[in-house]
Amino acid sequence: MDIQTSDFDYTLPDMAIAQEAIEPRDAARLLLVDGLEDRHFAELPSILSSGDLLVVNETKVRSARLMGTRRPGGGRTEVLLTQRVDPERWRALVRPANKLGAGSIVDCGAIEIRLLTEPENGVVTVCVEAAGDVETAIEESGTLPLPPYFHGDLADSSRYQTMFATNLGSSAAPTAALHFTPALITRLRSRDITVVAVNLEVGIDTFRPMSDGYVMDHVIHTERIDVSERAVEAVAQARDRGGKVVAVGTTVVRALESTSRTDGTISAYNGPTDLFIAPGYQPGVVDAMITNFHAPRTTLLVMLAAFMGERWREAYTHALDRGYRFLSFGDAMYLEIDR
Repeated sequence: MDIQTSDFDYTLPDMAIAQEAIEPRDAARLLLVDGLEDRHFAELPSILSSGDLLVVNETKVRSARLMGTRRPGGGRTEVLLTQRVDPERWRALVRPANKLGAGSIVDCGAIEIRLLTEPENGVVTVCVEAAGDVETAIEESGTLPLPPYFHGDLADSSRYQTMFATNLGSSAAPTAALHFTPALITRLRSRDITVVAVNLEVGIDTFRPMSDGYVMDHVIHTERIDVSERAVEAVAQARDRGGKVVAVGTTVVRALESTSRTDGTISAYNGPTDLFIAPGYQPGVVDAMITNFHAPRTTLLVMLAAFMGERWREAYTHALDRGYRFLSFGDAMYLEIDR
């Protein structure tokens, strides 16, 4: 389809971008797209049906933002580790990129980072070394990479982790799941609504705006997913009992659809995915999704359009008019998908 990135533009006022994390988490607002009904996230158990399956992403955000001093030349340098390629090599963003080159070293306390490639739009491949376990050193030396558009303060950095966060590896949180609390999960399960986890390591490219031109010319990012046999069984059981498969966030949609089969179930898989969900895509397994409100010209918005068509504009206009909070710490929407 000859769709342009400009087709996914809209005006997002600064005042609509959430600059604080609402408490309690499930006090966030929830827009039901069908009927444009204004609700609250805590009402989710009454919105879903007995027999439905909620699928969440159990990834945990790595403390991947490291500050150090570069050699040669000295000077403060920021390194954001975005993806572990293998035991020694990482993909990273560096600033100031124009002061660094292949062979440069950044000393970050107990961690030494050596650039293996020349920066390209700030992106490099690096080698990360530490006296002990590298992941432990990163967690001790780094900070969570909060979104660049978030200028508020978090009383506790764990507020940027979901209650499901288990598997360390992401550069950003799967934000649709930030609204869940243990009490809400208990209420969902009391209504025979099942919860199962998959894992997708969220990369920074998830939020990268698309350049001008055709949407399908955009090179989609690759992310690692892990869909377990337990998740396969949970989806099959939901199908057997007539329940909906509800994906919590675009990351879960991507993980499930990457492994979907023609009968509406999924296969177990551990590996990379570069699935780009755009208008014209026919969903294989996801029946509904919960998602936050996304920035203009992003692949996340393109995914919404694949499931909603131009209704996404109506929903976003409604949300802006009603004062919903946008982006990572913002409110959410619930959408049932016609398949």
